[in-house]
Parts: sequence; C-alpha cells; structure tokens
Amino acid sequence: MSQIIEVSSTVLPVVLMLGIGIICRRNSIISREGIQSLKNVAVNIALPAVLLNAFATTQYTLMDIIIPLLMFAVCFAAWFLGRISGRLLRMPSRFVPFLTTGFEAGMLGYALFTMLYGADRVVEFARIDLGQVLFVFTLYKILLAMDSGSSGQSNDNPGIRELAGDMLRSPIIVAIAAGVLIGATGLYQAMTASGISAVFDSCTSFVSAPTSAIILLSIGYDLVLDDIPWAETVKVCLLRLVIMLILRTALAGLLGMLWPQSGLTDAVNLMFILPPPFVLPVFADDEDQRSYVSSALSLSTLIAIIGFVVMAVI
Repeated sequence: MSQIIEVSSTVLPVVLMLGIGIICRRNSIISREGIQSLKNVAVNIALPAVLLNAFATTQYTLMDIIIPLLMFAVCFAAWFLGRISGRLLRMPSRFVPFLTTGFEAGMLGYALFTMLYGADRVVEFARIDLGQVLFVFTLYKILLAMDSGSSGQSNDNPGIRELAGDMLRSPIIVAIAAGVLIGATGLYQAMTASGISAVFDSCTSFVSAPTSAIILLSIGYDLVLDDIPWAETVKVCLLRLVIMLILRTALAGLLGMLWPQSGLTDAVNLMFILPPPFVLPVFADDEDQRSYVSSALSLSTLIAIIGFVVMAVI
C-alpha cells in the first residue's frame, strides 16, 4: 500500500497538470498567446533559477568537464545515426536526423526529474544536460540552418551569426555560465561561510518553485494527438528509441567504468526517454513538414510520459 501511495504521489501530479493543460486548450480557458507567455516565464525565468542554483552548488571535478563533452559527442552520434538510418529506411523527411537527436530537458526533463528524485538531486540531471544544451544551442541549430539552405527552402531561418547571438543571450546559457562561475571559483563556498548562501538558495528556490507546474501545464496544452500521420510518425519515433537505447547503453557503461560511484544512472535514464527539442517546428517552412515534426514531437512526448510512469513504478 505504501508503494502505491508513493508512486501515486509522484505520477498523479504530473497527470493532473497535463490534464489541466488539455482542458485549458479544449475549453479555451487559456489562449495560445497566454500559454506562450507561461512558457516564456518557465524557460526564461523559472528554469534559469533552477540551473543557476544547480551549477552554483556543484563540487567541480574533472568529471564535470568530461561528461558534457561525452554528451555532446552522443548527440552528434545520434544525429549521424539518424541521418544514415533515414536514408537506408528511405524516410523522405529531411528532419529525420534532427528528430533522432537532442533532448527537451528544459521544457520537460527538469520537471520530470524533480518529480521523481527531488530538487536536491537536480544537479545530477544538470551534469548530463550541459553537454546536450551546448549541442542544441550550437551544432544542432547550425546543422538545421545549413540543411534548410541546402534543401532550397526559404532563407528566412536565422543564420549562424544570429544563432550564436541567440545562444549568448539565452537566459538558460547565462544562468549555466553564472552558476559555473559561482561554483567553480569557490564563491558559493565563501558565501556559505558567511551565511549569504542561504539567501541565495532561498531566492533561487522561490523563483524556481512554479517551474514543474507551469511546464507540465504547457506540455498538456500542446499535447495534440488528432490527425497524426501514424505510419510515418511511429516509424521515426521507433527509430529514435532504438538509437537512444544503443547510445544510452554505451554512455551508461562508460560512465560506470569511469565513475562507478557517480550515481548518474537515473539522470541518464530519464534524459534518454525525453523527446527531441520543441524548437524544431520553427525550422519547418513547409506545412506538411511542420505537421510531421509536430506529430513526432507529440508522440515522443507521450512516450516520455509513459517512460516516466514506468520509472516511477520500478
């Protein structure tokens, strides 16, 4: 009975917020503009506060340099495998390799990880996330822009210089950089000695408190499974799952050999069930391609929620 209560206390809040999001869309309780504003609050204010605290309170070692590099390489490997597999399987969309790499950690991963393991362990997920954040904000978007240009699509998509500027101005990147600076220089430890760190923790905790609820409500609002081209959508989602299983096994094995006591398995497991980055439809100029990408993201999100429930149960 106690296990049922424990699982329910983890899973039901997620299901509840997703359901509220769906109800808000169907009954027009919140407009599309309103939900976009909530997303902006979550991504540009609440989530950066989570990341700032996580990276500021981390004890930095060689592991914190190597793991982001490994995750960057894993993300590139996933893109490459998706590109090769898409051609071999004759999948027509140019977005296939971009649907097989990257992880929507910001708008989903942190919320689910916190629900499962608590805010005090979020630094474990942040360690795994850093490399893929750098990949998504750099090479991923550059490859998207290059692919858009080579495919003869509209040239309205942002160029490499603009993408670099967006990355440097991103509140998430700024928060990570500030957190690393505070933690790696020993400034946080100095604040701890004087008691100022308690004020810092209190402020970041207060700002980040609504993160999970806002994000899950937004996810529920956007979770639309109507009119999905199931054959092609299931095909690309299955391809992603196979690639993620292979790379997850390789990464977990490598981390286990290098740092057997790191305790990063839970973070790796959750990361690798997440859907691709939600920014992807922005780069789809063609309405059919946008529908294809959006359908894949919706189904991948549903798969991630199911994976989350399974992880909560076991």
